Amino acid sequence: MKPRVMLDTGALIALERGDQQLRKVHRLATDHGYQIVGITPVIAEWWRRGKREKQRIQILRTLVIEPPDLHVARIAGEAIGLVQATVVDALVMAAASLRGDTVYTSDLGDLERLLEVFPSVELAAV
Repeated sequence: MKPRVMLDTGALIALERGDQQLRKVHRLATDHGYQIVGITPVIAEWWRRGKREKQRIQILRTLVIEPPDLHVARIAGEAIGLVQATVVDALVMAAASLRGDTVYTSDLGDLERLLEVFPSVELAAV
C-alpha cells in the first residue's frame, strides 16, 4: 500500500494561499500516485465562500474525501480523554493512524501531543 498524505485545516489554508512547500508536496504526491486525503470535519473548518473559492474547488477535486466512521470517532474520543486536543485534531490523527499517514499541519504542537496515542502517524510542519 502506498503512503498517503493527509492535510489538516491549516495545511489546506496554506495550499489555498499558494504556500510553495505545500504546493511542492501536493505536486509530488500527485505525480507519484499518493492519495491526498481530507476528512470531512477538516473540509468543514476550511470551506468558505468568497474570493478564493475557485482555488478551494480546484484543491477539493484533488483530494480523497473521507468521512470519519464510528471506529474513528471512538478512538478520537478516547484520545481526547487522554490528552488535551480538539475534536477535529483528534479525528485527523485517528483517521491517519489507520494507515500510518503523514499529516501535514500548521499546528504541530497540538498534533504532537496526540502522537502519544497515535504513534504510527508521521507529522510534517507547514
